[in-house]
Amino acid sequence: MRRSGDQTKAAILSAARERFAADGYERATIRSIAADAATDPALVMRHFGNKEKLFAAAADFDLHLPDLSTLPRDKLGAALVDHFLRRWEEDDTLQALLRAAVTNEAAAERMRQIFTSQLAVAAKGLADDAEVRASLVASQTLGLGLCRYVLKLGPVAEMRRAAVVAWLAPTIERYLTAPDPTA
Repeated sequence: MRRSGDQTKAAILSAARERFAADGYERATIRSIAADAATDPALVMRHFGNKEKLFAAAADFDLHLPDLSTLPRDKLGAALVDHFLRRWEEDDTLQALLRAAVTNEAAAERMRQIFTSQLAVAAKGLADDAEVRASLVASQTLGLGLCRYVLKLGPVAEMRRAAVVAWLAPTIERYLTAPDPTA
């Protein structure tokens, strides 16, 4: 049965997400992604142009951040840490992007775009310097993702979710709500 152009594109994106998650950016190939999608590598190139553009399309996702304006200030940290734990665990694309961002500038730029724009928007209204605060939150959540899910660093990788939330929530909350210590 023949697939439409949209179906082929969707199959390629799905295969790319899985392949990038399994192999990382550097080892994933257009040929392997095409084979996984049961299509020709030329179709992958026709739809996406090159591996970098395919990766950007495959890594295009929403962090689905909670509306922080609806949460009590003393629950912000716990809500965000719990949210990011869920995102790291439920979406291989985020892990693949983090793995690739360590060695590939295009992936690093995509990670910066996702975290800077989406976290800054979520933090708006909490403080005047939302971008600074969003960057600090990103430093913790990306560090958590790297240590827990990519490097699988001992105790952090083995901790119960509730313990991770309890440890990191106060730091995230402080980043979002504390007075600027440099002011």
